[in-house]
Amino acid sequence: MRRNSVRTAAGAITVCALLLTSCSDDVPTSEPTTSASVVEDVNSVPDYDEIKVERIGYPTFDGSDPDQDYGDLYLPAGPQRPDSIPLVVLIHGGAWMSQLGADLFDPFARDLAARGLAVYNIEYRRVGSGGGWPTTFEDVSQALDNVVAIDQRFPQLEEEDALVVGHSAGAQLAVWGGTRHLLEHGDIGAHPKFRPTKVISLAGPLDMVQAVANGDNNIVRALGGTPNQIPDRYAAVDPIQNIDPGTPVIAMHGTNDTVVLPSLSQKYIDELEKQSGSGQVILLEGEDHTSIVNSTSPAYARILDTITDAAHTNSDQLAK
Repeated sequence: MRRNSVRTAAGAITVCALLLTSCSDDVPTSEPTTSASVVEDVNSVPDYDEIKVERIGYPTFDGSDPDQDYGDLYLPAGPQRPDSIPLVVLIHGGAWMSQLGADLFDPFARDLAARGLAVYNIEYRRVGSGGGWPTTFEDVSQALDNVVAIDQRFPQLEEEDALVVGHSAGAQLAVWGGTRHLLEHGDIGAHPKFRPTKVISLAGPLDMVQAVANGDNNIVRALGGTPNQIPDRYAAVDPIQNIDPGTPVIAMHGTNDTVVLPSLSQKYIDELEKQSGSGQVILLEGEDHTSIVNSTSPAYARILDTITDAAHTNSDQLAK
């Protein structure tokens, strides 16, 4: 089957693939491997051998859609000792719309797993496929909370200091996912059972109100209205309105991005630091909105390096 084949970064995400509907291939349900050697040096040559992938459904509040309410767990080759493999939660983008799905990030997830990381690549319902407000955000919160059950089944995961990474709309969901513990009772996603302790945003609209002012109608469709019409919804999910100074955030953004302006990343990090939090903006010269997750881009290796380093770094140290 296609998912059993070994892929290299050369076959990873391309700009043209970002415009296509995601695939729906089945994922094998095999147990994690205990053979081959572990990748000791995070900067060593990636090992794609024997990466295991398992599709894991998660419960939802209104009945799960098995075609959308799942996450693919990628386990690297090598020893599977308890609490030995850093966990990266990956959230794809696509303007919260149904045209793009988690399969788009399969090569990206494999590239990270080849570096010795466990990757939980989540899918969720989107506008046009049963999502939008509040379903999309409920799904993501439930997918994140399902890490507790996944960790019980796969004790080799180190989930207490997990990293969440998202691109575009997925970056908004990732940053929001890292700060759900701040939400008030009754808010979508409040009282999390699991939360990542460090975040990497790739081209994220981290100030959703400003993004709408810049002309981003995808946000209006996803939330069901403008900031003036439904301010409470924006207050609940807009990253810049839900800052946690204790959660370090790295925001990576292409300087040529005209879809989501780099200034939105800079504005968020400025506000995070203003509140005594730790953040960093990494501007990728000459990159646009989709090229930063294109394996042919010069920035792609830097993104993989940044994610790998952050996954292996304690959140307290990352915050310094």
